[in-house]
Amino acid sequence: MKIVSLLVSIIINLLMFNVSIPPLFARASTTPKILFTSVSHSNYEVFIMNPDGSEQVNLTQHPANDQQAVWSPSGDQILFVSDRSGGIKDLYLMNPDGSNVRRVFKGNRKTHKSSPAWSPDGRQIAYSAMDSDSRRFTIYIATLGKEKEEELVIDGTDPAWSPDGTEIACIIGDRVTFVDLRTRERKQFLPKKAIQWQRLPSWSAIGDKLVFSGNNHAVVRDRQHRNEWRDKNTIFIVNRDGTGLRQLVDETGPYAWSPELSPDGREVLYTQAINGPYQISKINVQSGVLTQLTDNIWSFGGDWFDPTYALPVSPQPYLLTTTWGMVKK
Repeated sequence: MKIVSLLVSIIINLLMFNVSIPPLFARASTTPKILFTSVSHSNYEVFIMNPDGSEQVNLTQHPANDQQAVWSPSGDQILFVSDRSGGIKDLYLMNPDGSNVRRVFKGNRKTHKSSPAWSPDGRQIAYSAMDSDSRRFTIYIATLGKEKEEELVIDGTDPAWSPDGTEIACIIGDRVTFVDLRTRERKQFLPKKAIQWQRLPSWSAIGDKLVFSGNNHAVVRDRQHRNEWRDKNTIFIVNRDGTGLRQLVDETGPYAWSPELSPDGREVLYTQAINGPYQISKINVQSGVLTQLTDNIWSFGGDWFDPTYALPVSPQPYLLTTTWGMVKK
C-alpha cells in the first residue's frame, strides 16, 4: 500500500507542477500495429492501423502537417515529424494513443528535421536535418532528454539504425551506405551500376536483410524523361553482405517507394500510386502476394510494430562518442 500511495503522490505532484508524465506510464500496443501518414482535411496526419488495413485511426488530429511516424523499440512511444512550431519541421514524441505530444528539442537551431530513426535501446535517435540557408542535409545523432546533437554524416539522408546498434544504414549520394558508429568507417555494399537512385533502407528485425527503393535502369536526369525514370523506381531486398539481391515489386507499375520490412521478415510495406493517389500495400517476400491496405485520399510511408519482437538490445555505452550537455532547466 505504501508503494501505491507513493506512486499516486508522485503523479499528483507532476500534474500540479505541469510536468509531463514520463513515458514509463504509456502503454504499448499488445497487438501488431502499423503507423502511416494520410491526408485528412487537406493536411498530413499520423494514422495507425492493423496489419490487414483495418481500424484506421487518426492519432494526431492537428491542423499542422504530421508525418514520418516511427515506433520506439518497446512500442510505448511514437516519434514523428511536424511543422506545428512556426512552419519549421521538427521532431515530436507522443504516446501510442496520440496523447502527451511534446517537442524533442527546445530552443534548437532552425533546421528542417526528417527521417527519424530510433536506436535499438530507445535512448538515442538519428535523423536528417536540412539547413534552411545552405539547403544541405546532415545526419545527426542525439540522446533523448539532452539538448546536444552529434554530427554523423554530411550530405546524408534516410538513416536506419541497425538492430544490433553498431551501425547506421543511410543514403550518401544515391547509394546505401553503412556507417560504423564506433569507427565512423563507411562501406557501400552494392556497386553503383547495380541499382541507381537508392533510397530509404529498412532493416529486418535481426539485421540480416535490408529493403530499399531503387532503379535498375540507366537514370536519365533531364526534365523531358524525368517521369520515365521515376516510374521505374521499385522495391528491392538484399542480404546484409550484398548477396541475394532481388526485386520485389514489378517495375511496370507506378513509382514505388518507402519500403518497410515486417518484424517477422515475411512481408514488406511500400507506397505506390493506385488509380491516381498514393496508397500503401504489402507484399509477401516469398509468395509475391500483394495486399492493398489503404484506400484514402493519399497515404504513404509506414512503420511496423509487433510486441512479439519488441525486445531492445542491451545499451552500448561505447556508441556515445560525445560528452552531452546538461539538460536545460
